[in-house]
Amino acid sequence: MKITENVRKKETSFHDWKERDLWTGEYEKDEEYVSYVKDILEHPVFKSMDHFIQHGHTTCKMHCIQVSYLSYKICKKHGWDFIAAARGGLLHDLFLYDWHTHARDTGNHFHGFTHPRTAMNNAILYFNINKKEQEIILRHMWPLTPTPPTTMAGMAIVFADKYCSLAEVGGRIRQWCTFNLKFRKVA
Repeated sequence: MKITENVRKKETSFHDWKERDLWTGEYEKDEEYVSYVKDILEHPVFKSMDHFIQHGHTTCKMHCIQVSYLSYKICKKHGWDFIAAARGGLLHDLFLYDWHTHARDTGNHFHGFTHPRTAMNNAILYFNINKKEQEIILRHMWPLTPTPPTTMAGMAIVFADKYCSLAEVGGRIRQWCTFNLKFRKVA
């Protein structure tokens, strides 16, 4: 009985943390986090990412904030480089175009493989980032891209990016299923 109660408590606390911190803008209240990334958050180029949808209804800017803050929290908890995670996470998808129409518009059908380098080059162009942050951005699509991150902060970004992407797409799938089951009587 005690083991089941402990597991239930852990699930609840993770769910509560996820809802409270990750999805409702709790990052804005975290003064330490904001102090490390304020220059990025306030930059017009970063703000322009609000014009591009990333997954579902989530903008590229909000996706990057979610990845950044989750990675920051993971790294801080484990004693890894949380500053590099926070900054690299915000810039990991700084490719500055609508990836949904990119192939049609440019003929480049390999966004998943090429956008990390585009994001890294844009981050170097617009922000003062170090080599570790550059590597985090460049390798965030592992294992789709062949070279894994060399730091735990980089691995935290890989995990957070996949987790946030699934949550964003999952929300959209849940809405679609609910609509179809409710109004179209599919099943």
